[in-house]
Amino acid sequence: MSSAFGVKPPVWFWIVSGILLLWGLAGCVALYGHIAFGAAMAETEWDKAYFAALPGWFVWDYALAVGGGLLGAAALLARSRFATLLTLAALAGIVVQFGWVFFATDLIAHKGMWVVYFPAFILAMGLFQLWFATMAQKRGWIS
Repeated sequence: MSSAFGVKPPVWFWIVSGILLLWGLAGCVALYGHIAFGAAMAETEWDKAYFAALPGWFVWDYALAVGGGLLGAAALLARSRFATLLTLAALAGIVVQFGWVFFATDLIAHKGMWVVYFPAFILAMGLFQLWFATMAQKRGWIS
């Protein structure tokens, strides 16, 4: 079945896109918490030094990662071809953010290997969103 946008997507497209939008909103809440309370929530001297050492661009990169993901999910719901580009921007932000965190700091040495798991999940969600947007575009669900 066709529409003004091309092929009508199945119901699960809307469900997955909605879940991705909620994931993006959760990222916005995390960004807000980082900006508003991050350093104040530092429990150890190492945590305080970590927040003090964050480069000025870090919060902007964090915003790119979160904002790109949120806007990419919104673009999916709007059936816009910009979903892929916005998700790519988010992935670039994710890679830069966690690349710096894991390679320019000694976070793993202080917190343990478990701190890698959630960032790996965030990266996996970004890769999934990129795959989903690309698949939706190929199927004509977004244009």
